[in-house]
Amino acid sequence: MPSSLTETAIAAPAPRKVDQLLAHYEESHRHPTNERIHFVAIPLIMLSLLGLLFAAHPWAAYAFAAASMVYYARLSAVFLLAMAALSVIGLALVHAMGKHVLILSAAIFVGAWIAQFVGHKLEGRKPSFFEDLQYLWVGPIFVLSKLFLKLGIRW
Repeated sequence: MPSSLTETAIAAPAPRKVDQLLAHYEESHRHPTNERIHFVAIPLIMLSLLGLLFAAHPWAAYAFAAASMVYYARLSAVFLLAMAALSVIGLALVHAMGKHVLILSAAIFVGAWIAQFVGHKLEGRKPSFFEDLQYLWVGPIFVLSKLFLKLGIRW
């Protein structure tokens, strides 16, 4: 317990959950090649997942996107807005695939996951989602966080 009010006032604030998740995710994504692979593969996996769900039933894709927004809303308004915009773009691309949505999404999904595992082989660490499935939703905001840092956007 702090011995004075001054010590209490200057204590560092507790890290936000979003920052803790991103820091933990980054621990297994330090190899430059693995990071570059993730910057391509994660958006492709998100697109393909929307496409696979859409192929099963369009409402499944919309429900997944909506549920994901609830998760992001609990972490950061900035990430929520960015992921909502990216989800709209992803759903538009899925619609544009037309009758080929299933085969295109399946091919993208398999190829992107193979790339991810190659990246983690280079990294020498298992993917974060092996220990906690929520890291499947952290991956996209990890990519965004790197872009946001370059653009000076704070989440």
